[in-house]
Amino acid sequence: MDAVHESAPLDDAAVRRIRNDFPVLSQQMAGRDLIYLDSGATSQNPISVMEAEQEFYEQRNAAVHRGAHSLAAEATDAFEDARTTVAGFVGAGEDELFWTSNATAGLNLLAYSFSNASVGTVSAEAARFALGPGDEVVVTEMEHHANLIPWQELCRRTGATLKFIPVDDDGALRLEEAAVLIGPRTKVLAFTHASNVLGIINPVAVLVALAREVGALVVLDACQSAPHLPLDVKALDVDFAVFSGHKMLAPTGIGAVYGRAELLNAMPPFLTGGSMITTVTMEAAEYLPSPARFEAGTQPVSQAVALASAVDYLRETGMDRVHAWESTLGQRLVAGLSAIDGIRVLGPKPGVERTGLAAFHVEGVHAHDVGQYLDAQGIAVRVGHHCAQPLHRRLGLTASTRASTYLYNTTDEVDALLEAVAEIRPYFRVGTGKEQ
Repeated sequence: MDAVHESAPLDDAAVRRIRNDFPVLSQQMAGRDLIYLDSGATSQNPISVMEAEQEFYEQRNAAVHRGAHSLAAEATDAFEDARTTVAGFVGAGEDELFWTSNATAGLNLLAYSFSNASVGTVSAEAARFALGPGDEVVVTEMEHHANLIPWQELCRRTGATLKFIPVDDDGALRLEEAAVLIGPRTKVLAFTHASNVLGIINPVAVLVALAREVGALVVLDACQSAPHLPLDVKALDVDFAVFSGHKMLAPTGIGAVYGRAELLNAMPPFLTGGSMITTVTMEAAEYLPSPARFEAGTQPVSQAVALASAVDYLRETGMDRVHAWESTLGQRLVAGLSAIDGIRVLGPKPGVERTGLAAFHVEGVHAHDVGQYLDAQGIAVRVGHHCAQPLHRRLGLTASTRASTYLYNTTDEVDALLEAVAEIRPYFRVGTGKEQ
């Protein structure tokens, strides 16, 4: 990791050194060097992360928080050290971050915990999470399904009403409408920090201020921000935030939820069982405070250790450097795609701040055909609706192609994508009068 201890901005030379830490990037696909532009879906793992998980299994594998023997103590220390590392990375306290299998699980956990506060007799502290007829949950039109469907289901279960902040033709939130939608009946405001389709970085401060005016809880989907830009949940003043490890150099099967300590300790748990209780009788149970309150059963211990290693890698590289480099790649993507005839780029126009991804539509060619053509060139991208059907519908599409970069991508790879995209319509004879 010779590049990660530098403080100078990332450039192609530094990125090529970083790439040495990622074995999967050295292989070929379709007889060509692999160009991996699908990190928005799942990122690759550096050697240090894979070794961290392997070392845990080789040296420390045991049940955490349960055994009295020395090996169990070492496993517990590794597990809790991982929590300290990951919590610090996002500006949270150790008691304010608990593990889930991914961000989708975290968002569902929050929605179901709110449901548990909406039925039966609950404490006065838990009552603030309760919803019923007349209450409202506000999301946005650009949400990933994981930050939409759980809230739809919560409203269905409780009788609350779901509303959404619409987007304009460029995908930006209509903030003037947000100011009207977020009102006295709003109990929850849930929105993405950065869109997985548009690359837009939403104005968190503006939205949080609107929620604070009416006492609404704020849930932030940080899946596309935690891996790519400096994230401080306390500075953002959100109540909850979720993110997934597999999008930030870690393995699959690990995610995290941040919540203000006072909220987590008042919120009813969703999953119940061993390791999250203080006292159990045949009639009732009492629960531990956060984070154990939300970690019933066997936890993803090795994955948490690996996520902490991934966080160490990102921290040593420097999140400011990562964000700046991906911004450069994102602008190169959107500028180059916008210059190709018959290509419509979704989201902000060139020059407007965005993350390092760009989704686009090739006129006259289905996104799946675009993906297959690029795959034949050794270029891995994502095609489909990217778990954001309402957003695509708003933009008049059923699917798009998305290229997403990370700290291990070079400008040469972006240029190779642009050259390949420029060949797609001629290849399919679109716009020539000789369409196949």
